[in-house]
Amino acid sequence: METLLLQSESKKDLKMFAELAKKVGLKTYSVSKEEMEDIGLAKAMKKGRTGEYINTAAYLKKIKAQ
Repeated sequence: METLLLQSESKKDLKMFAELAKKVGLKTYSVSKEEMEDIGLAKAMKKGRTGEYINTAAYLKKIKAQ
């Protein structure tokens, strides 16, 4: 399954694309600004994962030193 997100300042244009999508048999779903932010955050978190564990105390000490 593939997904395409469209963003526009024009509700009229988005409505036109949604109607076209439905006509060709595609599912449509509107996403709020908050949901888009959540998607972006989740993507950043996934990208930042290394699978390695860190020493929490040493990390906090390093942050406090800055």
